[in-house]
Amino acid sequence: MKYQRNVHQAAMMITQFGIHMLVPIFACTFLGIWLDKKFGTSWIMVVLFFVGALAGGRNVFLFARKIYAMDGDKRNRDIAHGNEIEPVEKIGKPEEKEK
Repeated sequence: MKYQRNVHQAAMMITQFGIHMLVPIFACTFLGIWLDKKFGTSWIMVVLFFVGALAGGRNVFLFARKIYAMDGDKRNRDIAHGNEIEPVEKIGKPEEKEK
């Protein structure tokens, strides 16, 4: 059951990355098209497309930083509660018993 929850959380985060990137691009592009038609120009859409791409990139960066900070908080919480966290190189290796 935990595996399904992790898969759903990963799918949700991928969807949110897409939404955070695409919404500003489409909004700025359509605003640029509308302004180009209104003023009779042909360059505003291009400029606003790049503005939307920069805004989307910033949104994705902030979202990823927030997720990374949440993972770090979980690790700090585990350490504070005395839960031992094994290093990556020890995971999956059986311990040898001394005789």
